Amino acid sequence: MARAVDLDPATPMRAQFQQETGPVVLMNTFFVPRERTEEFLELWRADASFMKAQPGCISIQLCQGTAGSQLLVNLAVWESSAALATAHADPAFRALSAKLPADIVAHPHLFTKVAVAGVCVA
Repeated sequence: MARAVDLDPATPMRAQFQQETGPVVLMNTFFVPRERTEEFLELWRADASFMKAQPGCISIQLCQGTAGSQLLVNLAVWESSAALATAHADPAFRALSAKLPADIVAHPHLFTKVAVAGVCVA
């Protein structure tokens, strides 16, 4: 199973699931050893396909760092933190996630959009 590390130790993922808000963006940065990239992509496809079918999932996108980077980022938009928490707790998803190799490190965190005058809306 991949090792999950809180991106912000002061605000762990479990605390983020407890605050009901939405919509939310899940940004999950994965460190994937080069020799595991193809395996990771196959496993991520299964995870993402499951999540995409869950109530409240709006979109999912995977991005890879450039210049040979070993980082991949999952960007998933959800209607609410509660919808994501429900999907995340599903035993079927837990079984899929357990297949990720232990040398993959995940850094999940939830975000909400921020309005900045003249630049972007929330």
